[in-house]
Amino acid sequence: MYQIERTPYGYKLTFAGKIDAPEMAQWAQEARQKLKSSPDEFGVVVDMAELAPLKPDAQQEMVGGQAAFREHGMVRSAVIVKDAVVKMQFLRLARESGIYKWERYIDASRHDDPESVARAWVVDEVDPDAALSA
Repeated sequence: MYQIERTPYGYKLTFAGKIDAPEMAQWAQEARQKLKSSPDEFGVVVDMAELAPLKPDAQQEMVGGQAAFREHGMVRSAVIVKDAVVKMQFLRLARESGIYKWERYIDASRHDDPESVARAWVVDEVDPDAALSA
């Protein structure tokens, strides 16, 4: 299951359950369609806390979708994860798609309100990793 929502800061994407390659391709196509009317610059919050690990063919579809957001003006994104395997997958995918520099990962199990932490990065550039390195 996936959902794409327009927000004041840009987009909120939600992914949950098991998503196969055809469904991920459908998401990427729908995202590209919605991105045609995006502002010049925007942020993205991605909630993957309930997403099962993706198979390689679904991962490749995700890479293309991620790259489309960057190409259309994404300046920052924050990904909410709960599963360590999913987090590792998406760190690798972000590097492949070229968005790692602008993306932060929020561990849902470590925050009472992970979406607020994610929005703080996307909207105000409050780096959630800065507290970890201080």
